[in-house]
Amino acid sequence: MLAPSLLSACRGRKAPLYKISLAQWSLHRTFWDESLDKDPLDFPVIARQDFGIEAVEYVNQFYPGRARDEKYLAELKKRCDGEGVVSLLIMCDNEGNLGDPDEEKRLEAVANHHKWVEAAAFLGCHSIRVNARSEGSYEEQMKLAADGLRKLCEYGDRYNINVIVENHGGLSSNAKWLSEVMRMVDHPRVGTLPDFGNFRISADEEYDRYLGVKELMPWAKGVSAKSHEFDEEGNEIHTDFYRMLRIVKDSGYRGYIGIEYEGSGLDEYAGTRATKALLEKAILSVS
Repeated sequence: MLAPSLLSACRGRKAPLYKISLAQWSLHRTFWDESLDKDPLDFPVIARQDFGIEAVEYVNQFYPGRARDEKYLAELKKRCDGEGVVSLLIMCDNEGNLGDPDEEKRLEAVANHHKWVEAAAFLGCHSIRVNARSEGSYEEQMKLAADGLRKLCEYGDRYNINVIVENHGGLSSNAKWLSEVMRMVDHPRVGTLPDFGNFRISADEEYDRYLGVKELMPWAKGVSAKSHEFDEEGNEIHTDFYRMLRIVKDSGYRGYIGIEYEGSGLDEYAGTRATKALLEKAILSVS
């Protein structure tokens, strides 16, 4: 039986409001460095054993030609299950522009994402993350991106998979633009993946990151805690994580928050651990 003082301490300890996931991009140099011999199949094992993280976000670039390889995906799922790790989403790049002004290319881009919708469903994910790239005027790009996203959401319906857009350069880093795209798509499967740091619209234009996250949170089906550099106290020097967590909490979002370390000052393992330590403190501050 626990002593009264220990019982009191346990009751007084706050439970974290959010669980933490690991975006595979945090280790992109590690997986691309052949000399390190790190197998992308082992990503869930690495997440659990090296970082104590029990949820993962894949990057399709590490699995070329594997989206419909059921034997390979079954092995990946087996390794997740063996570690008690859940699969949340697949970040999809290099599959064409969903807002391409050429209708044939736009439809091709939508079709190129189908295999990742299927893979996400097989792995037990809730979403794929896509890009809303387009060309043309502000309004034209909005309509084109909405068209491609809606078509992909309709395919996602078949597999119970959401289609979420990250602020990821160009007009997608303008939160007002992306919010309007969400309204135009008007589909329950479409959503956002607000990233703390990706608000560079162009070389000479950057959107306010705190305003941007606040504006994107109503559609959020995930959150990406981007980090680059840390000060001596362990705080990210570009983003106030505590302020961001208040924005996330105030939105009503209660899903996972993903670590995405993208810095070069620390190696990827140290940077991921530094991000986790900071994120844990920021989460407790709002719990």
